[in-house]
Amino acid sequence: QVQLVESGGGLVQAGGSLRLSCAASGRTFSRYAMAWFRQAPGKEREFVVAISWSGSTDYADSVKGRFTISRDNAKDTVYLQMSSLKPEDTAVYYCAVKPTIATISTPRSGYTYWGQGTQVTVSS
Repeated sequence: QVQLVESGGGLVQAGGSLRLSCAASGRTFSRYAMAWFRQAPGKEREFVVAISWSGSTDYADSVKGRFTISRDNAKDTVYLQMSSLKPEDTAVYYCAVKPTIATISTPRSGYTYWGQGTQVTVSS
């Protein structure tokens, strides 16, 4: 099993910044993609961004240019730097892991392991 623990959520004013972290532990894989999803109240969970084992990235249009994902493979940790936050970014943010074959794979679905989520609230 893989355990994912997110941290860094909180309350911030519109235009502000937050940095989320997600550390993986437990079973390890030779290579895997990591991603962030979010779920706002009353809405379905949506894809935010993914990063491949080698560092390739794929962003949802709604966060492109404002959010930056990065990872430290030595620490099995993924980070999400969020800037220019908007009230519509308010949601519970989840990190996820998917074992992959290709090092450049940045899937938007099919993730196997999920964290418990961290709340991000952006006030107007």
